[in-house]
Amino acid sequence: MSKNIIVFGGDGFCGWPTSLALSKAGYNITIVDNLSRRSIDQNMRCESLTPISDIDTRIRVWKEITGNEIKFVNIDVANRYSAIYNLLLELKPETVIHFAEQRAAPYSMKSPAHKMYTVNNNLNATHNILCAIVASGIDTHMIHLGSTGVYGYNTVGMKIPEGYLNVKIDTDYGEKELEILYPPNPGSIYHMTKTQDALFFLYYNKNDGVRITDLHQGIVWGTNTIETNMDVRLINRFDYDGEYGTVLNRFLMQAAIGHPLTVYGSGGQTRAFININDTVNCIKIAIENPPKHGERVKIFNQTTECHNIKNLAKIISSMTGAKIKYYSNPRNETNRNDLEFCKDFFLNLGLNPITLQKRLLEEIIEVAKKYKGRCDRSKIICQSTWRSDILVDFEGSDSENIIN
Repeated sequence: MSKNIIVFGGDGFCGWPTSLALSKAGYNITIVDNLSRRSIDQNMRCESLTPISDIDTRIRVWKEITGNEIKFVNIDVANRYSAIYNLLLELKPETVIHFAEQRAAPYSMKSPAHKMYTVNNNLNATHNILCAIVASGIDTHMIHLGSTGVYGYNTVGMKIPEGYLNVKIDTDYGEKELEILYPPNPGSIYHMTKTQDALFFLYYNKNDGVRITDLHQGIVWGTNTIETNMDVRLINRFDYDGEYGTVLNRFLMQAAIGHPLTVYGSGGQTRAFININDTVNCIKIAIENPPKHGERVKIFNQTTECHNIKNLAKIISSMTGAKIKYYSNPRNETNRNDLEFCKDFFLNLGLNPITLQKRLLEEIIEVAKKYKGRCDRSKIICQSTWRSDILVDFEGSDSENIIN
């Protein structure tokens, strides 16, 4: 009998290809999503560069091609606790995968309303799922997609460990050794919600024995996977705008349409990266290697390599001839940092990482060229700012307005 898995946020950039890959692998997949990311597209008047099908078409086409059924349930996870609870009782899933959070740091900093929406959506979604797991009495493994941004982007002079840090403390009774969560240093409201998620996990694991894996993921690049390439109606999102587009995908799209590569600040910032196919593979590995009963929260650094933004722009420029243009940095961050992450857990469990390769970058450029007619150039430059001196208030204080 196939095992049931619920993918919260399964219509999104990471959730959709993950859902397809797991369905293909033989799991019974139920996607839970309120389609808020599509509503945000409408609010921002900026659609995916790729023409993504509606969720019903996606699921119908997948069944036509593979014979595998993916179920879809429209639930606002942040506001409908009872629906989550009842679904858990009905499906008794072996695993739940939590992608159901507003995922963009710039979007979370657009205005007070966007900050409130991000906090309310992300924290309530995480807490509602955890509460429902405990109340249902079902022994389900929760996998959460977090962010390497919880660690911050400062140079620390060492490899950042996977979630936990060994420290020594001087006490009145001598030196004491402790293992603590790595000190968080979020750089945006979005990243702040991810640090709060970690405290939820710590508590529910300690108090109720919930088995949890928290994946601190780097910036995702790439668009399609084997499964999303099976039919154009299964194609994945390609966000290119300044709020939702991830930096490497933005560069590749800009090169495809002849727009200068948008480097904010000095370009000396270092970020962690991972290919979308590796995101899917890491989720599979996490499903197959759940924590044991009584084991603490597993924390994996889900990243494969780190790159300096300026050097990344130079790589794309040398490939395509695109010019590089520097813009004032809207973020409140240092001009330069160095980052290096421990990533032994996934490597030891068999991940064969996909690193930046010219062939793969060229494939993404071809996707961008194919759909460049859908690009709205006015949306390319980031409109969000971290600096309070030029923060423009959102019209109205109701955070619900931003997706309704």
